[in-house]
Amino acid sequence: MSAPAPSPLAVVDAEPLPRQEEVLTEAALAFVAELHRRFTPRRDELLARRAERRAEIARTSTLDFLPETAAIRADDSWRVAPAPAALNDRRVEITGPTDRKMTINALNSGAKVWLADFEDASAPTWENVVLGQVNLIDAYTRKIDFTDPRSGKSYALKPADELATVVMRPRGWHLEERHLTFDGRPVPGALVDFGLYFFHNARRLIDLGKGPYFYLPKTESHLEARLWNDIFVFAQDYVGIPQGTVRATVLIETITAAYEMEEILYELRDHAAGLNAGRWDYLFSIVKNFRDGGAKFVLPDRNAVTMTAPFMRAYTELLVRTCHKRGAHAIGGMAAFIPSRKDAEVNKVAFEKVKADKDREAGDGFDGSWVAHPDLVPIAMASFDAVLGDRPNQKDRLREDVSVAPGDLIAIDSLDAKPTYDGLRNAVQVGVRYIEAWLRGLGAVAIFNLMEDAATAEISRSQIWQWINAGVVFENGEKATPELARKVAAEELAAIRAEIGEEAFAAGKWQQAHDLLLHVSLDADYADFLTLPAYEQLVG
Repeated sequence: MSAPAPSPLAVVDAEPLPRQEEVLTEAALAFVAELHRRFTPRRDELLARRAERRAEIARTSTLDFLPETAAIRADDSWRVAPAPAALNDRRVEITGPTDRKMTINALNSGAKVWLADFEDASAPTWENVVLGQVNLIDAYTRKIDFTDPRSGKSYALKPADELATVVMRPRGWHLEERHLTFDGRPVPGALVDFGLYFFHNARRLIDLGKGPYFYLPKTESHLEARLWNDIFVFAQDYVGIPQGTVRATVLIETITAAYEMEEILYELRDHAAGLNAGRWDYLFSIVKNFRDGGAKFVLPDRNAVTMTAPFMRAYTELLVRTCHKRGAHAIGGMAAFIPSRKDAEVNKVAFEKVKADKDREAGDGFDGSWVAHPDLVPIAMASFDAVLGDRPNQKDRLREDVSVAPGDLIAIDSLDAKPTYDGLRNAVQVGVRYIEAWLRGLGAVAIFNLMEDAATAEISRSQIWQWINAGVVFENGEKATPELARKVAAEELAAIRAEIGEEAFAAGKWQQAHDLLLHVSLDADYADFLTLPAYEQLVG
């Protein structure tokens, strides 16, 4: 099909960036404008539907599988499209933002897949949005050699057959892109990220023997998956590539999506590549949706909620069964540990935990899993090699032994652990440190030997909010109150000032981060996403 007549262009409102003209071409901006014109109204309706569903959960304090889609779940005949060769073996995937150094290191990491992240691991400054696209284009054309100006170290790509396959993650549906407008309103960030990447790289990736592959974040329903599927159909026709070239893996990182896994795969069946179990956003979604459900929905410290918690086991085992029943890949969760260059004992303990986690996932039937650092690739690879051997995946393992009732997914009170005072302090520490970096344009941040992203800050502020509103009493006898949260935050801010020194403290955005964390943690009107008020404060 030939491309339709050009649409009016989306309007760029930003200071010029180096090489932006390679990304923000007239043809690319016309494509983004057409995506916006056709699909943003439906996106707006779906965001309104999220609010309606959340109100229903507040009223009932429960969720169930959808009665209106029972026929889809009962029909054993349908499958998703077979995986393309480049996505058939996904036993280890590395995640990270699309800055130049990370692009090279991730592609060279030895992982089968790189999740090139424009979402939670990337603060959406205009520079990150546009230059991330430049870096991916340069990677595909092998023009991405890079010398670190601080260390002098040079980075270059390995041979093509040794590089990870890229699966790109655009922003979630809730975020706007203020630097790109059409008809006087911002274009959704998801359409900007997807549109620019797809327009410039779809054909190029096909020529490289791969294709335009995507991770879809923050999905809350099968209707949102249907919207993405319609976008893929339109986009493939627009640039004239075969239908089914696009492949999408959906992150099941919201509690509502966990009740619609089969329906999500069904809506995307011609373009579906699999589902992924995303831990921190999933816990954040539970708190957000059941925040007024009483004591039985109060989560303990985030580090006490492991993937072996009964309600998390229900979620992951249902995901594996669902994917394999429908011929899709099941991808496990993140190993976020960042190896220490100074403390071998820290590394030893952490590596053992990572190995146990990946052994469990491979044993449960997952086809692959995530890591945040190249040093973890061999550990995760060994766990999956031991189970898979030469097979690319274990989709033939149907897990028909798994049976999950609706209540199992929200049985939060099946966990013995309770919130602790140290958990409150950790939530404040990590929240302030992450938000400060995010406000400086960094979305992936090493904090206390873990690679943290926006989902970390979301669960941190959500737990502070939940504990205060539930009147939690910690083991030391102190009650979670706004006053206690302010006291802990003031102490942590003073500790950071003492740790990094007056000059570095003044040069950062520490007070701003402290204030924003308290705002979203203490405001009676719970913000749907921390990144919405944070984006208003993000410079660039």
